[in-house]
Amino acid sequence: MSNVNLTRVVVEIEHVTITTSKPFAETATALEASVPQVDDGIWERLENGDAANVRKELEAGAPLLIFVKRDHGSTDQMIDYRRNCFQYEIGNPLTASKMTSNVLATGLYAPLRIVLYENEDGGSTFEYDLPSAQFGQFDNADVLEVGKILDEEIEKALKKAAN
Repeated sequence: MSNVNLTRVVVEIEHVTITTSKPFAETATALEASVPQVDDGIWERLENGDAANVRKELEAGAPLLIFVKRDHGSTDQMIDYRRNCFQYEIGNPLTASKMTSNVLATGLYAPLRIVLYENEDGGSTFEYDLPSAQFGQFDNADVLEVGKILDEEIEKALKKAAN
């Protein structure tokens, strides 16, 4: 029989909302045009020992990548009606490794989740939790520094898509 320990900690999170009058489809297209999709082939390359080349490519590439795009709006039709809502997982494997190499538990929040939905005014709204707030709970200066850089990169990318 193994010993099991459960710990709970209350964490304060700063939530960010960016609203624009720009229509949902245009905002999603703008985001996806400026934040490229991650090359799924890098995972196999990493497994095959090509870490040095993958790192060089990521260092030379975009600071943020889209890992996953989920159509949350389509699930709403099971209850009510279909709405325009995408959830994105956005980050960078190299950036994530800078945190997980210090604190493995940071993998819980990397990549970051961002939701984009059509708001009641016919515009678009992004919502997400501030990366530095998520990563700040781990009480590690190196991790917090990366979180603050992500704060700026995410805000810049979302504002660009919203304009």
